[in-house]
Amino acid sequence: MKKTKRILALAGVVLLVGMYASTLVFALMKHENASNMLMASIVCTVLIPVLLYAYTLMYRVLDHRKDSEP
Repeated sequence: MKKTKRILALAGVVLLVGMYASTLVFALMKHENASNMLMASIVCTVLIPVLLYAYTLMYRVLDHRKDSEP
């Protein structure tokens, strides 16, 4: 289980770094859709970590409740 958590954490770090890099690339592009891609990238950069945190929090709450039931 510990190894799985480490692999998932590393995958999350790679995903976040990729989103930051794409945000930088979209900010520097001179394409007609660059502003739309930049806004989508910024939203994903904020939204994905928030959703992952909420998922982790719900898992902890539900897992703790399952352990306390007989």
